[in-house]
Formats: sequence, C-alpha cells, structure tokens
Amino acid sequence: MAGTARHDREMAINAKRQLSATSDPVERLRLQCLARGSSGIKGLSRTFRIMDDDNNRTLDLKEFMKGLNDYGVLIEKDEALKLFQHFDRDGSGQIDFDEFLITLRPPMSNARKEVIMQAFRKLDKTGDGVITIEDLRGVYNAKNHPKYQNGEWTEEQVFRKFLDSFDSPDDKDGQVTKEEFLNYYSGVSASIESDVYFILMMRSAWKL
Repeated sequence: MAGTARHDREMAINAKRQLSATSDPVERLRLQCLARGSSGIKGLSRTFRIMDDDNNRTLDLKEFMKGLNDYGVLIEKDEALKLFQHFDRDGSGQIDFDEFLITLRPPMSNARKEVIMQAFRKLDKTGDGVITIEDLRGVYNAKNHPKYQNGEWTEEQVFRKFLDSFDSPDDKDGQVTKEEFLNYYSGVSASIESDVYFILMMRSAWKL
C-alpha cells in the first residue's frame, strides 16, 4: 500500500489552490512539489542529487537554479535567490542538501514519524537502511496482487512495482532509502489532517 490515488489527487488539487494564495517562497516550492503528488518532494531531491556533481551534499546557487529548472519548477529568478538565501544560513554561498529537504518536507508530528519508521523497519528485513526486493519477500505477499493472479506479472515484477511507487519518478533503482520513504510519506501525510487517521491507516496497511 502506497499513498492512495484519491489522497494524491486531493492533495494535488489543494496544493494548486493554496499556491495562488501564498507568497512565502519556501511554502510555494513545497506546494509546487506537492501538486505533483506524494512523490513530488522525493523527485526534487533526486534531481538535486544528480546536480551535486562533486557528491559533497551541498549545492551552490548555480546548481540550485539548474536543479529547480530541470525539475520544471516555475519560479522567478529573484524568488529562487530569496529561497537560496533562506537556506544558506551561514552566507557561505552553499546550501546543505539534507537540511534543505528536511525544511521542504511538510511538517509531521513525532507520532507520525514514529509510525512511518516502524513501517520502514518492518520492511527493511536485513536492517541495512535500504528496502530491496529481497527485503520484501517475507513481508509483502505478491500473490494477492491482481496482476500476479491473472498471470500478467511475475512475483519479481510485483515487488519492483511496489518499490517504484516509493522511488523517485525519474530514477527508479529498485531500492528505497529511509529518506525516500520519509519523503514519500510526508507527501501522503500532507493530505491527511488527523494524526489518528494517519496512524490507523499506516498500522492497517503495514499490519504494525
């Protein structure tokens, strides 16, 4: 169970509606990502990871602007500059990649984060911090999937499809990191107002 399609649609519609009413640059970027559904923020994070040529987990202004542009974020140059300055707290001309993503994620209560991490730990059978097809074998029953039952997909394809739903749209590598899992569910969480409902949904989805 990933985020339900209905939640995704509702969230995208709400994000687009709120976009016209807000002038805060961070909130505007967050809403542009959420308007793409649960995996919007994750997709942006992948784009930035590709930009980060020297793998130092930081971005300069040029990399930042190019990343926004490549991901198709509609933003004026001065607004992008304001955003960059907001994240470049020490004025070094570099922004910390992880800090940027954590700020961009829609805020979540600790109770929500905890239930998301419980689900992650349950799926990550090997405990190496990454969910792979191997991890899923004992946890997720592919045989209940309608496409497996009608012979269209193999068990492997069902697992791969499942992992792809958490993976970034542009770079599906068949592995889901803790960061990707949290980014994904912060998107789903943004579409669900009640903590109790979110936690119930996670518990029943993952049998926690």
